[in-house]
Amino acid sequence: MLSFLEKMGTGGPILLVLALLSLISLSVICLKLLQLWPATSGKAGRQNAIHQWGKGDVASAQQALASGRAPADRVLSYAMSALNEGLKPTLLTGELERRGNEEVSQMNSLIRLLELIAMVSPLLGLLGTVLGMIQSFQELELAEGAANASLLAGGIWQALLTTAAGLLVAIPAAVAAGLLAARIERAAQMIESTVGQLLIANEALNSKES
Repeated sequence: MLSFLEKMGTGGPILLVLALLSLISLSVICLKLLQLWPATSGKAGRQNAIHQWGKGDVASAQQALASGRAPADRVLSYAMSALNEGLKPTLLTGELERRGNEEVSQMNSLIRLLELIAMVSPLLGLLGTVLGMIQSFQELELAEGAANASLLAGGIWQALLTTAAGLLVAIPAAVAAGLLAARIERAAQMIESTVGQLLIANEALNSKES
């Protein structure tokens, strides 16, 4: 490994940095997949809970959310508990918005890091290529015309290798950031939609009782 990096000359340290960024990127992707996998789950359970709430069966409604793991389940469960304790919907809305924003913020954590890696990696690769090309032409100048084409070609492919490495790190990070952001957006929409349905069902229930 060390001999390979020494052979790469000025591109060696940049390859090390890119390797580190790749490890960080893969770790973040795995972590976010575990966190966000259940983020859009449990739709049927929430619909059942809202249906039970609309019928006035508070216990069954809360029980339907007991096994929920999605952010929408947690926000909806709190909303039901607060309404059951007598908190007015007008006062509850602000707190639900805060909790929803907090859930979205937690889901968005580390996504910026992936986006940063996707942006910086190609630039690091390009920097390595430029430094490698400079080194190759310096060696060509020192050879005073005695250098053959194979020597120059060897320096060029070593320089271009950093660009390829940068792209290999950036592409998975960019794709993962985009897909994870889309999943977070769907989860956020589910929170908003579910809370809205609950408030409508609660208003309908209050109208029937009055």
